[in-house]
Amino acid sequence: MGLILLATTHRVAPGLLTWKAWEALRSADRVLAPAGHPLLPYLREAGVRPEEAPAPDPAVLVAAARAAAVVWVAAPEGDEGLMREIGRLVVDDPLEVEVLHGSYDLPGARLLDLVAVMDRLRRECPWDAKQTHASLVPYLLEEAYEVADTVEDGDLGALREELGDVLMQVVFHSVVAAERTDDTRFTIDDVAGAIVDKLVRRHPHVFGDVTVSGAEEVNANWEQIKAAERAAKSGGEASVLDGVAMGQPALTLAAQLQRRADRAGAPPELFDPPAGEETALGARLFQVVRESREQGRDAEAELRAVCRVFRDRVRTWERTRPTG
Repeated sequence: MGLILLATTHRVAPGLLTWKAWEALRSADRVLAPAGHPLLPYLREAGVRPEEAPAPDPAVLVAAARAAAVVWVAAPEGDEGLMREIGRLVVDDPLEVEVLHGSYDLPGARLLDLVAVMDRLRRECPWDAKQTHASLVPYLLEEAYEVADTVEDGDLGALREELGDVLMQVVFHSVVAAERTDDTRFTIDDVAGAIVDKLVRRHPHVFGDVTVSGAEEVNANWEQIKAAERAAKSGGEASVLDGVAMGQPALTLAAQLQRRADRAGAPPELFDPPAGEETALGARLFQVVRESREQGRDAEAELRAVCRVFRDRVRTWERTRPTG
């Protein structure tokens, strides 16, 4: 006699249960489950004969378990209320009750929930339904900058939320792309699969038989692999500057262009400022980026640091300035 409350996760395919769970199901006198539970077909296929219970009465379930060995298959979303009520019923009249987990979430399982939520928002929320890749770009940039701010502030507790906002944008774009019917269509699985393939391809020292001496050699191999990928995409006429996002902030753009040119062995004169009064200020800024790189510094980060100091000064001034 006794009651086993069998808990499963809806993030794992129905029927994938632990051996202990299958033993409990097969050895029980009675197996009860909510009507329509996704596990029911798999139980029947395995020779288990479950009884469907639309709305189980905790008292009836406890009474049944006092007369026989009973397994209750909890709803995929959990039966916390039912479990609490059963616990209350057996306090004064003890009954052997066990919560048995028949399946567990794997790392990353909650990503399935995010995909499901975004699918529903796209269908049922008027604002989400009208978004396009173009309309979403400003939000993606904004969320990325908020991640940068959080890291710079050292607020690692808030980093989780900000990264979630960026992740939501990735899933949102994937939902939009999945609606297309031409060869530009892709899904979140395609996005994940592509980055997995790229990471494996660019880490032959991890996933292959390449040996490296340290991080510098890893970086050199990475650049060689990227160059080969660019050449393959362009039919052999690739530029070292292919893939540089010209829409990024100007200081980081200048730094990336310079880094790429340096790696390609571009001659020093290519870095000389262009002639013309209208470009004098831009040329000076370009040289500042060059100088900062030579010193091993990041011009964008340096300027942001000064901006943060300026921000704090202004805020201090606002709090202390005379009023009236």
